[in-house]
Amino acid sequence: MSLIQDISENIQLGKAKNIRHLVSKALEEGIEPQKILNEGLLTGMLALGDKFKMDEVFVPEVLVASRAMNVGLTLLEKHLVAEDEPFVGRVVLGTVRGDWHDIGKHMVSMMLRSVGFEVTDIGYDADADLFLDTAEEIHADIICMSALLTTTMPSMEEVIRAMEQRGIRDKYIVMIGGAPVNARFAKEIEADIYTSDAVSCAQAARKAMLEKRGKHEVHESENGTVQ
Repeated sequence: MSLIQDISENIQLGKAKNIRHLVSKALEEGIEPQKILNEGLLTGMLALGDKFKMDEVFVPEVLVASRAMNVGLTLLEKHLVAEDEPFVGRVVLGTVRGDWHDIGKHMVSMMLRSVGFEVTDIGYDADADLFLDTAEEIHADIICMSALLTTTMPSMEEVIRAMEQRGIRDKYIVMIGGAPVNARFAKEIEADIYTSDAVSCAQAARKAMLEKRGKHEVHESENGTVQ
């Protein structure tokens, strides 16, 4: 079995110590960090996700695997996040009120930073005030919310309604994701963007910011402030 296959298998088993050793060894042997991420760590988590959907594994196993995933991501992070990546915008990232899971959030943060975002991770069980106060404090562009339980999905809408009450809804791009979340739910609560994984989250966030910036520049040009 290759190192990459070993990484995938050990992610599914939640063997954090093994992951630390295997990822370090793969880097020492010159295997591309992106290959380790995509074909090792991600493949393992996706396989585990399929088992979870089929009721072959349950939340405890997924949580253990997530911790092992975070060990691997920490080792890869400095190799994947380019320090000279042009600044794109600021993101507030968190798991919503009532939800104590952070599965995949570390990876979302890393992928966002890899495409030029500054990310402020406010952790889990974050209520509307924490999301919005942090966004205002850091002058964020995007509020990115995660929910891992169907029972905590309504907390996402609470954040959006709180934004409306404060009169700041139009200031932010609202992105949502997580295992039970889907595009239909995003439309129902009037979120701007739904994505199903960390890679597509980073891509969608970057695209949204570039579009927002383009519209802003056009508006300023129309008002004679941009040459």
